[in-house]
Amino acid sequence: MRSRVLSGMRPTGALHLGHYHGALKNWVRLQAQYDCFFFVADWHALTTHYEEREVMERYVYDMVIDWLAAGLDPEQSTIFIQSRLPEHAELFTLLSMGTPLGWLERVPTYKDQMDKLKDRDLATYGFLGYPLLQAADILIYKAAYVPVGEDQASHVELTREVARRFNHLYGRSSDFEARAAVALAKLSKDDARYFEKQRKTFGETGAAEAVAKAEGLLKKAAGTIEGWSTDDTDLLTGHLRGSGKAILVEPQALHTEVLRLPGLDGTKMSKSYGNAILMRDDPAVVTKKVRGMTTDPARVRRTDPGDPEKCPVWQFHKVYSDDATQAWVVKGCKTAGIGCLDCKQPVIDAIVAEQQPWRERAEKYLANPKQVHWIAEMGTERARTIARHTMKDVRDAMGLNY
Repeated sequence: MRSRVLSGMRPTGALHLGHYHGALKNWVRLQAQYDCFFFVADWHALTTHYEEREVMERYVYDMVIDWLAAGLDPEQSTIFIQSRLPEHAELFTLLSMGTPLGWLERVPTYKDQMDKLKDRDLATYGFLGYPLLQAADILIYKAAYVPVGEDQASHVELTREVARRFNHLYGRSSDFEARAAVALAKLSKDDARYFEKQRKTFGETGAAEAVAKAEGLLKKAAGTIEGWSTDDTDLLTGHLRGSGKAILVEPQALHTEVLRLPGLDGTKMSKSYGNAILMRDDPAVVTKKVRGMTTDPARVRRTDPGDPEKCPVWQFHKVYSDDATQAWVVKGCKTAGIGCLDCKQPVIDAIVAEQQPWRERAEKYLANPKQVHWIAEMGTERARTIARHTMKDVRDAMGLNY
C-alpha cells in the first residue's frame, strides 16, 4: 500500500510558470510514487478574498484545467474541491476547541500576510484560523506526507502539534494501558522486548531512529501476525510515543525541489502584478512578454557588458537552458558579444516547446467543461469516503457518537 500525499492550491484562475515549477511539476512526479490527493482550496481563498464571489467558480475550473494540462492524471491522483466536503469544516471546528490561540498567532506567515495585504481587512477569525483549517485538510486524510517548500514547513509542524495534542486529549481511554498490553502480547517475546527497548529509548532521548525501528516492527507484525488489527497498530504507536491511540496521523514535510521563477520585471511572478507568463499563453504572447523582460540595468547600450546574475532572464536560463547555452549566455553577456534579445531567444523557444503539450491537453477540456466538472466530482466522492471514516473516528474519540 502506497503512502498518502496531500497538497492543495488556492484557486486563482489560470496558472503561470511559477505555479508549474514551484509545485505542479512535483505533483506530477509524486503521483507515480504515492497515493496522491490534490484539492482546490476554495475556502482558503475566502480567508483573504472573501468578497470575490463572482469569479470563484471560473477560477476553480480554470485551475483544474491547468492541473490536468500539466499532467495530473485523475486515474492516478484524487482531484477534489474543498468546499464540497463539509467534513473539513467539521474537523476544523472540533480541532479549534482544543488548539491554543497562541499557536495560530505565532505562525510566521500570519504576520507576513498581514503586512503584505494591508489593503484588505484581515482582522477576521477565518484568516487567523486558516492554518488550523489547513491542518484539518491534511489530518482528515491521514496523509503521511505534505510536499512543501521551506517557507511552508511551519504549517506542517503546526499540523503535527495539533494531531499530537488531539491524540493526547482523546486517544487515552481509561483502559488504554490494558488494551496496549493485550496488543503487545500478540508480539513474540523477543519482538515485545525490542519494542519496549525502543519505546524507552525514545522516551529518554527523543531519538527519531528509535521510533522508526519500533514502527518498522509494527509494520512487519501487521503483515505476519494472524489476528493483528489496525487498532493494535494504533494502540502501540500511541504507547510508543506516549500520546495514546494515534487517532490522527502526524504528517511529515516532504521537501521537494522548488524552482522559483521571477516575473517579467524581476519581482515575484504574480498575475496581480501583471508580470506573469501563463501556462497556456500563446507562442506570440510568450515571445512578446519575454522580449520585453527587464534585464541587467548596466546594459544600457548593445555594446555595454553585463552580469547575468543581475538579470531576471538568467533565472529562466537556469531552468530552461542546457550547460552549453548557459555558458554561451555568460560569455556573451559579460563581453557584450550578444545582445539581450539574442539572450532571450533560447528562453522563448524552450518555454514555447514546454507549453505545447499543455495547450494540446487543455483543448479537450476547454471544449468539454462537463468533463472537468465530472473529474472534480468523482475525486470529491473518493475523498468523501476517507473523510467520513476519519470523522467517525474523531467523533468516537470525543464522545460525540451518541
